[in-house]
Amino acid sequence: MTAKVHVDLPGRAYDIHIGPGLIAQAGAHLAALGGRRHICIITDDNVARLHLAGLQGALSAAGLTSSALALPPGEATKSWTQLEHVTEWLLAQKVERKDCVIAFGGGVIGDLAGFAAAILRRGVRFVQIPTSLLAQVDSSVGGKTGINSPHGKNLIGAFHQPALVLADTYLLGTLPERDFLAGYGEVVKYGLLGDAAFFDWLETSAPGMAAGDMDARVRAVTRSCEMKADIVRRDETEQGDRALLNLGHTFCHALESATGYSDRLLHGEGVAIGCALAFELSARLGLCSQEDPSRVRAHLRAMGMKVDISDIPGDLPGAEALLHLMGQDKKVQDGKLRFILARGIGEAFITSDVPGDAVLDLLRDALRS
Repeated sequence: MTAKVHVDLPGRAYDIHIGPGLIAQAGAHLAALGGRRHICIITDDNVARLHLAGLQGALSAAGLTSSALALPPGEATKSWTQLEHVTEWLLAQKVERKDCVIAFGGGVIGDLAGFAAAILRRGVRFVQIPTSLLAQVDSSVGGKTGINSPHGKNLIGAFHQPALVLADTYLLGTLPERDFLAGYGEVVKYGLLGDAAFFDWLETSAPGMAAGDMDARVRAVTRSCEMKADIVRRDETEQGDRALLNLGHTFCHALESATGYSDRLLHGEGVAIGCALAFELSARLGLCSQEDPSRVRAHLRAMGMKVDISDIPGDLPGAEALLHLMGQDKKVQDGKLRFILARGIGEAFITSDVPGDAVLDLLRDALRS
């Protein structure tokens, strides 16, 4: 079972191929894009150990040569130091504008390699081959690239669309359970923000997907990519509707910053907690019924995911400090935090009209629970 989603952007359109076994077809896809017959691959040590030989073999079978740079895994790699490392390595490889750089890894590698491609020679082409569920359903699609700053997550970056995305769902079988479930935080987000029927399907089918049901995995990745592609087509650079994709992320980014972008909290885990908090805030503001946040939390808990701030190990700063960290988020406009709230499951909307006291009270209650 394979699927294809088209991202329809004038002059920058591309396809997302989804299904098992796509790594074996990577050589044919890359050769069809043209450019030099030498391909540069950016990956991380974990992905390189498991999958790099297979990818390079597929490229070789299509008459392409390749070189690879493997970086340390983890969020700390999205840094100035590693960005310099990647760009200087690509320059040493004599990468040209019409070449294709492959980002072969999860969201960290995709963001970093994509940003390096965006700024190298004022823009070279790159291909996303996402290896994590989170990257396949979210970060590999839509052209957001960047690195982190001590001031916050993804504050330095550029919009740079890939030329192609190959989401090989076989690769999901090699993910540790925690990483797979963290990626599921982004999958469930799509149902919560704009497709109640998809959320209904996830409630019954996601346990099987987590257990290895390949058809369910392909369907979940495809529907997520369809929804993201549609939003990106309408609003490529996040002037309006694209902000809906940040459901849960205002809370998430503050929690990631508070935990030092460490393994204490993976990004998708923060998204899941953030979605639960966003629905709880919506209910407190009278926007949706209390049944909605209860349903969200029950599903996340049934999937074995982090749901509450108290699920994060170690100490956290107080509510005021977390609110201050939220103020560094990219979604701040004219000094006002933009929240993605909901009138119900599948009915998210963007607002800046959220009382600060309501957010503080929510955070205080969450920290006490």
